[in-house]
Amino acid sequence: MEHTKTYYKKKLETSLGEITIEGPLPSTELKKYYFHEQLIAFRPAQKQFEAILSIADFPEGRIIIARTDNTIIGYVTYLHPDPLERWSTFNMEELIELGAVEIIPSFRGEHVASNLLRISMMDSYMENYIVISTEYYWHWDLEGSNLSIWNYRKIMEKMMAAGGLLPAPTDDPEIISHPANCLMVRIGQNIQCESIERFDKLRFLSKHHHRSMREGL
Repeated sequence: MEHTKTYYKKKLETSLGEITIEGPLPSTELKKYYFHEQLIAFRPAQKQFEAILSIADFPEGRIIIARTDNTIIGYVTYLHPDPLERWSTFNMEELIELGAVEIIPSFRGEHVASNLLRISMMDSYMENYIVISTEYYWHWDLEGSNLSIWNYRKIMEKMMAAGGLLPAPTDDPEIISHPANCLMVRIGQNIQCESIERFDKLRFLSKHHHRSMREGL
């Protein structure tokens, strides 16, 4: 599978001034910008920037950024699921994960995240992917946002819907460990029926595993 990437860009007016949303960008372009020190949701900012630079150059990797003139203030990442995750079980080339979306606190509420997702999906090649996002409440900034778990979940759903991702059932143990967690999915228009069937099996891997064990007895 050839992972074709087409660059898109838009300007967004915010209460803090105009920002640029663009991508996907290779590491050579990303290195031209300063990575804001408040982008620390997943790891220290410099470490996260290093991770993003490596993702940008993966064949399937996509990094879309939001920036002021020279500072990255938000981003979204897409890449194949981690080999240690259940979502990599069948090595589906057409399955990619929205791995992270993060905006610095001062720009939250400015529709930056939803526009990052919209720009992501402007590339018609995204129709060749099943895009997933695993949402766990323990990754959410409940304290900083002053929101309840359920209000935060509503905001997450609305943001993901801007990119066409909708909640989908699964028996993944981590997701079903709390009712606020969820799997978000977008199935591209070019996805074949056999890929959808394989993905459905992947969503309910525990059920299929138990059935196989019973049939083997």
